Amino acid sequence: MDEAVLILTPHGRDAAVAADLLKRHGIPAFICEHLGALSAAIERGAGAALVAEEALAGADLDLLTARLEQQPPWSDFPFVVLANGHKGMRSTRAFETLDRMRNVVLLERPLHAESMVRAARSALNARRRQYEARDVLARSREELERLVMERTREREEALAQLHEAQKLETIGQLTGGVAHDFNNLLTPVMGNLDLLRRRLPGDDVKSQRLVENALQATSRAATLVQRLLAFARRQDLQPKAVDVSGLLAGIEDLVSRSIGPTIAVTVQSPANLPAARVDPSQLELAILNLAINARDAMPRGGSLVMEVGQQSIPPALRDTLRAGDYICVSVADTGVGMDAATLKRAIEPFFSTKGVGKGTGLGLSMVHGLAAQSGGALQLSSQPGVGTRAELWLPVADEQAAASEQTQVEAIMAPRPSTVLLVDDEELVRVGTAEMLMDLGYSVVQAGSGAEALGVLRRGEIEIDMLVSDYLMPGIGGADMVREARKLRPDLPALLITGYTNLVQGPGAELPRLAKPFRQAELASRIAELIDAAQARDNVLTLPDARRSEGR
Repeated sequence: MDEAVLILTPHGRDAAVAADLLKRHGIPAFICEHLGALSAAIERGAGAALVAEEALAGADLDLLTARLEQQPPWSDFPFVVLANGHKGMRSTRAFETLDRMRNVVLLERPLHAESMVRAARSALNARRRQYEARDVLARSREELERLVMERTREREEALAQLHEAQKLETIGQLTGGVAHDFNNLLTPVMGNLDLLRRRLPGDDVKSQRLVENALQATSRAATLVQRLLAFARRQDLQPKAVDVSGLLAGIEDLVSRSIGPTIAVTVQSPANLPAARVDPSQLELAILNLAINARDAMPRGGSLVMEVGQQSIPPALRDTLRAGDYICVSVADTGVGMDAATLKRAIEPFFSTKGVGKGTGLGLSMVHGLAAQSGGALQLSSQPGVGTRAELWLPVADEQAAASEQTQVEAIMAPRPSTVLLVDDEELVRVGTAEMLMDLGYSVVQAGSGAEALGVLRRGEIEIDMLVSDYLMPGIGGADMVREARKLRPDLPALLITGYTNLVQGPGAELPRLAKPFRQAELASRIAELIDAAQARDNVLTLPDARRSEGR
């Protein structure tokens, strides 16, 4: 019926003749008895209608035009109207009738048979194009719906990622602030315990043991704070060019001892890899954390593969990492694995699957924070019953890796007579640090703010040999205060003490620094080193003057 021409000619054999003519030219035709039948046939489906003008009268025309007005947007049913052959002008009523039918081609009678056939074919062609447009619109609508669903899904995923990032950022800000305050509390505790241990009689074994246990507890607390700061991306990193293959080889024995004999450790580290830019000590701690997590996931033993290589950025991290070259350090185990819900929360601080008392839940948080703060990323993949793979992506360094240095514990040295200007807004920290310095033989001038310290230097009543200042203080901060102090004393050695701020990318990056909490030995070694370096510079500067005096 969609290809048929409906015929309505109410007088004589006109309908039969027209139908026979169309059929002889291969055009299906269907005769309608009245306008109501024509309207119903159009509703069922037809290609066009051939209608005598005299049939367009009566109430049935209202039914037909109402049906035409309800056509879908793509449809405009075509009519070929056989006019009565008016000798004069067509009446206004006749024009209104034709207008109500919308898509009309008017043929004046008498007409040639070929004209009627061509008019019918033109109407059918127009109708076919309407059907084609309908199909195109349907396909476009389906494609549009698919695109809308895809974009909606992508938007929901992006919003979920944004929500997760905002949540982690909020948690990071909270943990960073708490860790900073906790560092300020640990600093005098650790310092006072150090002083107490030195002042206890050597034969008081019980008291020495109690103090040593307390020092070990504060050291563990300091490690916990460092993990919090790593997650918050506010630890004081000291990145350098690191040979990661050499680093892995150096800690292989430590990892093997830490995870036990039931787990086979394999290290795959090709030679001639470029150096990665990262804090080496924090990287060692991160790899050890990953290895210990893997051990806990393999209670009955298994295998652990640590691998390093230079790789292109994977699709999952293209929106996270900047363009460039990266070193990928991976730690893969054959443990119990994690389901999707656990994997999603794995890097949240204090989230742990190890049970109460068996872990802090900060291992992966620390690794995530180290990677992000180093300009890289942490990527986790896991399947229950298969295992977990952690990939630590680190940017390639511009310079060559330096030879590894063996860390040595400096003994407390008896200093030459020197005066230290100590600046800290936290009285508890300042007094505890001052006690450590005075116990070492330094004279100490204390200041509770940067402005107060600058006032001491401007008055010049006391000869200051060294400036030791907290970094983050109300008013003028430590780095700004050192810059102002060096306008008065350009050669004044200075040491910044920091609780969490990443000085590598901020003001004061060029200044020597010491991380809170610190032991008395660390403080003594750092200050003695800076004072010796300053005096060595002074000797070099005065040497030419001495030689000139000898020449005279």
